[in-house]
Amino acid sequence: MSGLGKGVMTSSVAKLLQLANQKVSCVKIDPYLNFDAGTMNPVAHGEVFVTEDGGECDMDIGNYERFLNQNIPKNHNITTAQVYSSVIESERKGEYLGACVQIIPHITDEIKNRIRTIAKDENLDFLVVECGGTVGDIESLPFLEALRQMRVEEGPKNVLFVHVTLAPSLDVVGEQKTKPTQHSVQELRRIGIQPDFLAVRCTQPLEEKTKKKIALFTNVTSEDVLSCHDAKTIFEVPQILYDQGILDFIFTKFGKVGMVNASANWDDWNRIAESMVNHKDQKIKIAMVGKYVTLADSYVSVNQALKHAGAKLGKSVIIDWIDSESINDYNQLSDFDGILVPGGFGTRGSEGIIKTANFARENNIPYLGICFGFQLAAIAFGREILKLEDANSTEIKKDAKNPVVDLLPEQKKISDMGGSLRLGGHQITIKPNTISQVIYESNSIKKRHRHRYEINSNYIEEFEKNGMIFSAESDDGKRMEILEIPSHKFYLGVQFHPEFNSRPGFPEKAFLSFIEAASK
Repeated sequence: MSGLGKGVMTSSVAKLLQLANQKVSCVKIDPYLNFDAGTMNPVAHGEVFVTEDGGECDMDIGNYERFLNQNIPKNHNITTAQVYSSVIESERKGEYLGACVQIIPHITDEIKNRIRTIAKDENLDFLVVECGGTVGDIESLPFLEALRQMRVEEGPKNVLFVHVTLAPSLDVVGEQKTKPTQHSVQELRRIGIQPDFLAVRCTQPLEEKTKKKIALFTNVTSEDVLSCHDAKTIFEVPQILYDQGILDFIFTKFGKVGMVNASANWDDWNRIAESMVNHKDQKIKIAMVGKYVTLADSYVSVNQALKHAGAKLGKSVIIDWIDSESINDYNQLSDFDGILVPGGFGTRGSEGIIKTANFARENNIPYLGICFGFQLAAIAFGREILKLEDANSTEIKKDAKNPVVDLLPEQKKISDMGGSLRLGGHQITIKPNTISQVIYESNSIKKRHRHRYEINSNYIEEFEKNGMIFSAESDDGKRMEILEIPSHKFYLGVQFHPEFNSRPGFPEKAFLSFIEAASK
């Protein structure tokens, strides 16, 4: 089922292989009919992760990047829509020589080709493929069939299956139940896939008797039943799996005996994992004021980036998610060490964010605004300091008298929503003698974007006369990228999404500076 931990399991297996000096990457298969995650509601599906090459991808791609500390291209997120679009396009071109186009072989061949192309083009030793959805769901069947065929075509020493299942502990009985795992494996075997490993999610370490029972009914050895119990941080999971011998088992099954020698790389990774564990005596309270706060996964990269920064400083970051639509008393924000406003779209909750940005400025509370939080901080300043009547964004109010934030010129003729924003990595120039230059220790940075609106350059001179500096720009000065208030303890807004560049052990610098300011 969704949320069980397939993404963490995929990332952890890949990390173990990387630590064993293998060249590895990951692929996420999403069986939904959306072409990509770009048009999906973050509350329903989790955040949209933006890749360096401009892909709007599933949030698991972010997990892979954080674990492996490497960029993952957008073609590593395969969806049903992408596969069917390619097959239909080929059919229209007459590439199937008059054949009746069917799920098997045409759809399954397209899936296999995409996976093989990635492995070949990137010259990988291992490619770890995560198939989303639940075994038995109709939408994932073509993908599972394609993977079954790959096992046959490549041979058992080249394809290995890990099935993530659940062993719940019922409070009334207190024992680990094996039936969900038994039935899930039965369903998987019914469609022709016998798992090599079972990664069994449980709250407490899997008992030996439970392992033996699962092994008996699922046709694997008890050594191949892995306990994936709760950990203090997801970055401890590779160690949990390593201690159960998974790396030895993987290399043995692949016929690569004697390749395990990860010790030289473990120290750095374990140091990072250890730093992510809560520092109870050093707590920093951050209010995250946003629109999609009912699901923590809506802002998973922001949450992680805050924790990366806290870990680097030896502090525990406590995040309180606050719905911008439901704030009545803004004085409650005084209880926090810092205020962060993440990205978002649309009218709902925008007035609450504008008031939040103003409250942080007036009360000298460290503030970090990302994308939407950057734009609305400028609007708040325009209203309160410049006294601009009806200052707003044309996204929120089309006929605003003072459109401080306006549609990107190249967006004006676009009608499709999906894949049409300004996306991916763009080069940014930072002005000298600014706070931003001190933070990034450079005059040039490259950051990822996902937006349709931008600061209206007609207002910049007036802003800067009154104390809000636009300290970074892109596209030869056309677009404003960072705002700052030098007289404030810490007040920074960024048009880009710094969270997508943050990695454990290597926190993104805007987040690090924000948490540093919040801790003083």
